[in-house]
Amino acid sequence: MATIARKLEWRRAMSTLSSSSSIQSVYSSIVQSEGKRINLFTAINQALRIALETDPRSYVFGEDVSFGGVFRCTTGLTERFGKHRVFNTPLCEQGIVGFGIGLAAMGNRAIVEIQFADYIYPAFDQIVNEAAKYRYRSGNQFNCGGLTIRAPYGAVGHGGHYHSQSPEAFFCHAPGIKVISLYYAIQVLSCAGYQGCYTTEPNASKRFTSCINTRPKSSGLF
Repeated sequence: MATIARKLEWRRAMSTLSSSSSIQSVYSSIVQSEGKRINLFTAINQALRIALETDPRSYVFGEDVSFGGVFRCTTGLTERFGKHRVFNTPLCEQGIVGFGIGLAAMGNRAIVEIQFADYIYPAFDQIVNEAAKYRYRSGNQFNCGGLTIRAPYGAVGHGGHYHSQSPEAFFCHAPGIKVISLYYAIQVLSCAGYQGCYTTEPNASKRFTSCINTRPKSSGLF
């Protein structure tokens, strides 16, 4: 009963997230009931744990993922779930996404991390011409709806043109892709826990989840 009540609480919370003020009020009520504040990168880490714990077909991989990643969003996941489910990849964004597409097409949940959204351009062809069109070109016989690509954008203000771009708008114009920009911790947890953001439904070719301000002391804390 407690689990059902918790799900209903999150769903009611998500239904009210139409403005910043409503988000703050919902968060305040949850903090009062649970007494715990978390920032965005912690919420991402917890969301990934939810995905890995609830579905044995879930995998998390990308550059430097196994030691926690540059933003520490995958800290402790390799130790908890093993190197076969949370692992590093070569520095090849096209190959990372391509592997994720194949993994998802086989019925798995591939959670791909692109270290910085700026690095996603080499994988543009894989995302737009392969992942986005996989279900369409097969006449609805196959899909890679289990693919999620998480890419932190705008997270390093001093990083120049390779660490501070916000390229998510490019993908908004490609049919078959869902682009989600999550700013608040409550959005990440609600999405991962009850709305399938990190384990996508079959009719979605891909979700490109951009997360900004993931550092512990950034302005994106909630």
